[in-house]
Formats: sequence, C-alpha cells, structure tokens
Amino acid sequence: MQQLNPFDNPEQDCYVVQNPQHQFSLWPSFNAVPSGWQAVFGPQPQSACIAWLNDNWRDIRPTVAATERGEHV
Repeated sequence: MQQLNPFDNPEQDCYVVQNPQHQFSLWPSFNAVPSGWQAVFGPQPQSACIAWLNDNWRDIRPTVAATERGEHV
C-alpha cells in the first residue's frame, strides 16, 4: 500500500527547517524548502531529525511571544 504522507515512513529523509521566528519543522527532502524557511539540519532520516529537534528546540513559542514576556529564548 502506498503511503500518502511522507511522515508515515520513518525512513524518509527530512530536513529540519527554521523560520524567522525561530520555530522548527520537519520537511521531506524531496521537496524544496519553502520560502521564508531555511534548512538547519539534514537531510537525515526522520528519527535523526526528531532527535535533533529534541536536543535543540526548547521553546515552541515564536521568538516574539517569548521576548514580549521578557524571557530569553
């Protein structure tokens, strides 16, 4: 059966991409990185990308939300 969602395949190579608000996302390596985002890790198997996210992304709020509260991101 064909998998329609690339994230259903744990062997799928992905990038970790970051937007200007310092939020991250997984992005399949077979697609171009979307405008406004940049690749910061990969391409690597999905499990390696998730491990990178767990090690490097401490606050899921956009940078603006944290700085408005006077918190260091």
